[in-house]
Amino acid sequence: MPVKIRLTRQGKKSYAFYHIVVADSRAPRDGKYIERLGSYNPNTHPATVELDLDKALTWLTNGAQPTETCRNILSHEGVLLKKHLLEGVKKGAFSLAEAEARFEKWKNEKQSKVETIKNEATKQKNETSRKRKEEEVKIKENIAKKVSEKLAASNVAAAEANVEAPIADAQNEEATTANATE
Repeated sequence: MPVKIRLTRQGKKSYAFYHIVVADSRAPRDGKYIERLGSYNPNTHPATVELDLDKALTWLTNGAQPTETCRNILSHEGVLLKKHLLEGVKKGAFSLAEAEARFEKWKNEKQSKVETIKNEATKQKNETSRKRKEEEVKIKENIAKKVSEKLAASNVAAAEANVEAPIADAQNEEATTANATE
């Protein structure tokens, strides 16, 4: 029975996430599987991977073949490196303690790179939101300025109308009194 480490699709129509599983290669993509190793969510930045390293390593050493995407995920998580180091231990190239030290060193470097990426992403997100807020404030100030100009213009027009109204009333009174006397 050929065994594959592959992804099974889960989630909504436009928001897919995947389970990393060990399955018979003849089984359907979302069908029956032997064991679930973890999950993969490509919708986050950076992509979120939860993986049981020991189970994945056991299946790889027993001959399970990962698909191309799963190979990339396993490589990113360090499972393939650990398998490579353990094969070096079997051949006598170095000791198990040295293999563990190399793996931990790689893991720490990888984790610091991921943290750097996350920090840059949050910094960029904060920067864009700050710029957007500044632009909104400028737009609001321009709108307020235009509104105040319109109000000032309408107040001036109303004041002129108020000044002209008594003059017009006085002229009308004079006209009516002149007409009444005639």
